[in-house]
Amino acid sequence: MDMMFHDLNISDADFQRLVKFIHNNYGIDLSKKRQLITSRLSHSLKSKGYKDFNAFLEHLFSKKDPEDLELVLNKLTTNYTYFLREKEHFTFLEKTILPELEQRHMRDKVLSIWSAGCSSGEEPYTLSIYLKEYFGSRPGSWDTRVLATDISQQAMAKAKAAIYQPPVDMPAEWLRRYFVPSKTNPGEYTVAPAIRNNVIFRTFNLMEPIQFRLKFDVIFCRNVMIYFDQSTRDALIRRFYDAMNPNAYLFISHSESLGQTPLFRLVAPAVYRKNSAPARS
Repeated sequence: MDMMFHDLNISDADFQRLVKFIHNNYGIDLSKKRQLITSRLSHSLKSKGYKDFNAFLEHLFSKKDPEDLELVLNKLTTNYTYFLREKEHFTFLEKTILPELEQRHMRDKVLSIWSAGCSSGEEPYTLSIYLKEYFGSRPGSWDTRVLATDISQQAMAKAKAAIYQPPVDMPAEWLRRYFVPSKTNPGEYTVAPAIRNNVIFRTFNLMEPIQFRLKFDVIFCRNVMIYFDQSTRDALIRRFYDAMNPNAYLFISHSESLGQTPLFRLVAPAVYRKNSAPARS
């Protein structure tokens, strides 16, 4: 271990180039994150043999090597997440939304739920457990598969592996029913197949057009828009709106806000409902 490790320097010009590149391609606003950029990337760049940011950025912008892009995205957008995060959201889903969706989809028995920016997978697996708990006892065969997307291949790989240390507040019955304890690593569990198979993982950049097969009943996009500037946020909210069924629900984190928008109305803390189409001016 190098105890004298120092962050690499990044010039003003290179900082601005990187900020512009990330914003234009991924919508992420790093204009006030200079320290985060240098602290999170320096070690990786040094280990690759770079002496400064300039040489790395010249390589990144000329080659656009997927591995280098992945490194930057993983280091700069990694989001800490865990099971049952902001638990009152799942309570609202269970008590209010799922009974409503059950009535609305009584004929087709198909729900469309999206975990957008799913990071390492805890959120979509939590959603899948709540869906299994609710619809598992219902007559008929309900399709409750959850779409889970993230920009990061590394996050996707961890999510698909589905190996975790579940939190202490995970109900014991859920741990028994929906997780398989590791035989080799005490304290680690793998998400059970019934829950894993109910989640469809896709790598997806939220700046891209949203063109999935079904319109969504529920979208969870929590702790994602904190990285975006207002214009990028507004454009994403519009894309979400267009990709949702009438009266669908959008969950964001408690640290975020949609601001003033005619597209959605607040119905619970950090939970919004799609309004009917606003008049176009």
